[in-house]
Amino acid sequence: MIVDFKLPHLGENISSADIIKVLVKEGDKIEIDQIIVEIETDKATIEVPSEVSGIIKKVHVKEGTKAKVGEPLISVEVAEEDKSKIDKLEKVSEESTSEQVQLTSQTAHTSAEIENKKAKAESSPLHSEIKEVVKEHTHMPQVIDIPQDIVKTIVPAAPSVRRFAREIGIDITQVRGSGPKGRITIDDVKAYAKLLNEQIQKGGIVPGVQVGISKEPLPDFSKWGEIERLPMSNVRRKTAEHLSYAWNTVPHVTQFDKADISEVEKFRKQYSNKVETAGGKLTVTAILLKVVASALKIFPQFNSSVDMEKNEVIYKKYINIGVAVDTEKGLLVPVIKDVDKKNITQLSIELSEISRKARDKKLSLEEMQGGCFTISNLGGIGGTYFTPIVNTPEVAILGVSKSVFEPVYVDGEFKPRLMLPLSLSYDHRIIDGADAIRFLRWIVNALENPLLIFLEG
Repeated sequence: MIVDFKLPHLGENISSADIIKVLVKEGDKIEIDQIIVEIETDKATIEVPSEVSGIIKKVHVKEGTKAKVGEPLISVEVAEEDKSKIDKLEKVSEESTSEQVQLTSQTAHTSAEIENKKAKAESSPLHSEIKEVVKEHTHMPQVIDIPQDIVKTIVPAAPSVRRFAREIGIDITQVRGSGPKGRITIDDVKAYAKLLNEQIQKGGIVPGVQVGISKEPLPDFSKWGEIERLPMSNVRRKTAEHLSYAWNTVPHVTQFDKADISEVEKFRKQYSNKVETAGGKLTVTAILLKVVASALKIFPQFNSSVDMEKNEVIYKKYINIGVAVDTEKGLLVPVIKDVDKKNITQLSIELSEISRKARDKKLSLEEMQGGCFTISNLGGIGGTYFTPIVNTPEVAILGVSKSVFEPVYVDGEFKPRLMLPLSLSYDHRIIDGADAIRFLRWIVNALENPLLIFLEG
């Protein structure tokens, strides 16, 4: 029998992916778990393995095209005994797209009602009033644009509702829906606009609103010479959107300090061969993972997230730490889970493995989610200090620069000591400056006096 192997569910709010490579062709015999295509989503590059075995009769996708979740990738002639496996696969595929189908059905069912509401809304005094207020306050920060293909996926609202929101200058991604499954109605947009109007008149902003710098048109660079335009990769675009959001919503402060890691470096060199034999690489980052995990236990506000909509602080009882990795596709941040429950050798092994997977484009979405804190180490490249951007919804990030020997006054004389520059950026909404320097000083002291981890962490 001939069956279609479809693009499986890829994660929350991901409805499609770019086809980067097609690794099979018609007539090929494939086995279960054989990689058939490489795809790229907003978050990562993923290899898609086949869940059936047989002879490929048709390849439905081409490199450079886009495929939606649930669309067939290949058609395969399989043996009858594999039917149960295929039935299970189709069930999973149907479940992964059921919510999108339901939303489409709801949109069709309510479109006439929404159009009627829109006509009434446009004739109301509020509609004109809002447009005038927005026009008068064009100097105010504007929301960051989100590509329309993403908005359609993550915003449950009919096209007419989105159009109405655009007409009165409202970012629909900031509106909370009151309809079934959070669907946004005309009345929801009007209520949000009214609240925004009131806050503008008071000289404030709506809590939780995403603000940023209003866009300016680019000049025609070709007037001054030859140019080349290349599209952003999905990873680069997602990084730009996420960091723009983080920079414009989090009140950043960065604290700097230095740690004397002369003794830590002796320890690292002494045990590096032992860790390499176990399959890892003993690096400063691996050691910092353990140090930061201990610090997060002592300073729980650094292991939290801020919910401005509910005016709550979410404290996490687990410790997962992300490590920024420089790849040819851009910056990726794989997350090491339960760092506090692992020793430095285990962390070194896992860090080596997850960094390799990031550079080889083999990270899964799960391996990039659930972070509580991030470490960004640029020491291998150089530099002294930098101001890393908080990786929201986390509230702090530690930047690590290149260690250098410096003369340090010890016991009445200057001695050469290996000094490590550290930069701690944090969310000032939840972390005060005094707490930030205490946190950073604890990390410095733990690097200089490793027994502190056992005494306090």
